Amino acid sequence: MEYLRLGVNIDHVATVRNARGGTHPSPIAAALLAQKAGADGITAHLREDRRHIRDDDITALKEAIDIPLNFEMAATDEMVAVALKLLPNAACIVPERREELTTEGGLAVTGQQARLSPLIQQLKGAGIRVSLFVDAEEAELRAAADLGADIVELHTGRYCDSPAGNQRSQEYERIAKGAQIAAALGLEVHAGHGLSFETVPEIAALPEIVELNIGHFLIGAAIYTGLEDVILQMRQLMSRARPAK
Repeated sequence: MEYLRLGVNIDHVATVRNARGGTHPSPIAAALLAQKAGADGITAHLREDRRHIRDDDITALKEAIDIPLNFEMAATDEMVAVALKLLPNAACIVPERREELTTEGGLAVTGQQARLSPLIQQLKGAGIRVSLFVDAEEAELRAAADLGADIVELHTGRYCDSPAGNQRSQEYERIAKGAQIAAALGLEVHAGHGLSFETVPEIAALPEIVELNIGHFLIGAAIYTGLEDVILQMRQLMSRARPAK
């Protein structure tokens, strides 16, 4: 099987910092620690309301880390301009609503092709790999491929939120089928949202998936044992599920 990459999302280090203002804890220091612990990339979401990551964080991250930066962004002209200035390794377009606590579902690609196409072409024209964060539905995956996306990141939130048993099994089968369809369409397949020590093994075992992006759980678990330790634990679980050749 292909090596499974781990992208670490450091948004919620900034959430803790912003709760009291100031500079501590530093998302840049967290990103460097994640890199040291074996992360293959760093993910950061610059929301329109700047509720956690800020513009200066994004600039500092790009300068500080030696591993790829995955820039999560809404499909707006403002965020495209930031991405074109930043030139991250990848830009992942996600749905965004001001009132939501976290991203609640996949991007509705179908029906938005005319709006998304010029944004995607601008990003690709600058050499930025374009990822679309979508639900594992065939229509959305085909629309992503038709728009020229390089990557789809499959939304795993419903799988992770479902209790163990039939409901979770059904969600797993949906993700597994979606991964197969996406790979057959020539898309690179990533997955993320809500993954934890409990839920990562089954997703990591899907052979079409080449990258997992995990953030909130890692930052929360780091309160108890430290960020380096939880990243190492997650990496071990992923490696057991996906033994490297």
